[in-house]
Amino acid sequence: MDTNEKSNKFDRSYLEMASVWAKNSYCVRRQVGAILVKDRMIISDGYNGTPSGFENVCEDEDGNTKAYVLHAEANAITKVAKSGNSSLGATLYITAAPCLECAKLIIQAGIIRVVYKDEYRIMDGVELLKKAGIEVVKY
Repeated sequence: MDTNEKSNKFDRSYLEMASVWAKNSYCVRRQVGAILVKDRMIISDGYNGTPSGFENVCEDEDGNTKAYVLHAEANAITKVAKSGNSSLGATLYITAAPCLECAKLIIQAGIIRVVYKDEYRIMDGVELLKKAGIEVVKY
């Protein structure tokens, strides 16, 4: 197995893990998972949901996502920050392409590669990552 095949195998596996992790979300409209990997070790994970201490209800009575719901990427990045690990040079695997706000966090966290599965309704986050020189792969 050559290096590229091995890399593809790991990409598939980590994306699959992110998909499994997304199932922890209480969100009804869309469940998103994220896995942060550095040196082939998972250093953080996240899924979309409400902040700690809030009820696990992501949508209002009309089915709209509440403004304070955190995206999976934001949860993974803040979780690694609390752990004392560094996301500098890491790869982020996400089940959905990042939004613009999460793209800014990804850039500031020093993440160098983003692999995602599904496109987000607005792709400006992906464009910002590319503009910042971050490798972005849709799998």
